[in-house]
Amino acid sequence: MLAYISGIVLFALAILISVSLHEFGHMLTAKAFGMKVTRYFVGFGPTLWSFRKGETEYGVKGVPLGGFVKITGMTPLEEEEEEVSEADKKRVFWRKPLWQRTVVLAAGSATHFLLGFVALWILVSFVGVTANPAYAEAQADSEARSRVTVAPCVVATETAAVQGDCEEGQTEGPAWAAGIEDGDAITSVAGTAVTDWDSLLEAVSDLTPGEEVTVGFDRDGTEQTVELTPYGAVAETEDGGTETVARLGVWVYVDPSIEPALAVGPIDGVGETVSFSADMFKETFIALGKLPSKIPPLWDSIWGAERGDDTPVSVVGASRLGGEMVQYEQWAMFFMLLVVLNYFIGVFNLLPLLPMDGGHIAIAWYEKFRSWVASKRGKPDPGRVDYLKLMPLTYAVIVLLGGFMLLTITADIVNPITIFN
Repeated sequence: MLAYISGIVLFALAILISVSLHEFGHMLTAKAFGMKVTRYFVGFGPTLWSFRKGETEYGVKGVPLGGFVKITGMTPLEEEEEEVSEADKKRVFWRKPLWQRTVVLAAGSATHFLLGFVALWILVSFVGVTANPAYAEAQADSEARSRVTVAPCVVATETAAVQGDCEEGQTEGPAWAAGIEDGDAITSVAGTAVTDWDSLLEAVSDLTPGEEVTVGFDRDGTEQTVELTPYGAVAETEDGGTETVARLGVWVYVDPSIEPALAVGPIDGVGETVSFSADMFKETFIALGKLPSKIPPLWDSIWGAERGDDTPVSVVGASRLGGEMVQYEQWAMFFMLLVVLNYFIGVFNLLPLLPMDGGHIAIAWYEKFRSWVASKRGKPDPGRVDYLKLMPLTYAVIVLLGGFMLLTITADIVNPITIFN
């Protein structure tokens, strides 16, 4: 359990660092172009600690849910809120060339892309993430036949009595203690036939922790049965509480003799990372296009329907997945999830909608285009866009995003996606 909680905290911290670096990217490019940056904070809410260096105040706030940077004149409203001296009027954001403003606004997403690319390059070059066809086929076969990897030790409640050679706070996995081995295919649980991984999950969910059951399995074509006692694991309930559920101490098996990943080295890793990144960006745009269709099944999952593995997750759900990956020492998966998340945030933030950076970029270019059209027609420059007129649309986007975030967080609490059984 300690490893699981540590993984959740570690993943959440990684996300916070990533978002903070997003804002740092805005600040760094703004300062490079001579813009006036007055504040850079990690978090929101009350200030816990801050200091001033030059004209910029740096600090940490009490709610660690992101960060922000204050650049004078990003919108007319912001410029009106601040007193700008005559010497600084040329330094306000909107007075800078369009290309500089575009660079500053896009720097946040560029930071996510850079973080994702570097992490992916390290994985590809030195760890290996390219699943070869034989590995992919073996994994699909494992899931179809309910073949399992067996955990020698598990974190259990008081319902499990066998301590074995495990660490303090752990106990021997029931399947391990009963003699089930890696690669065995479970065929029945308490008289219920099991044909694939999904049916195994369903059969185990009906068991009672601490009550002995008969489990059938196939080993190299020979059917065998064993008696074992499922251990109790703590899981969250729909009302936010906890309950003890039965577990066998197994997860999906993949033949270890088949190389799942090949580290290609730092030079070849650059090309492989580019190729991987291109595929990820493609899948990200596809996922964004399918997002509206995922909302109904996500809603249904809150009320007891099966949660699909392809439904969206919130930061809460992603952190829980990160916790599982750390618990089972799947560090490559842990960092790959961070790569995917950074790429997704980077792309999402460039959507041409306020309050995202992409919305500000779209407005800046619209202003330039409108001014160009006016000059060609011999008319005066219409000036800057009135942000007040855009506030209703901005608030509508905020409400929609807030509602979607609330929906995903609720689903991740009452019916979370899990990797390991």
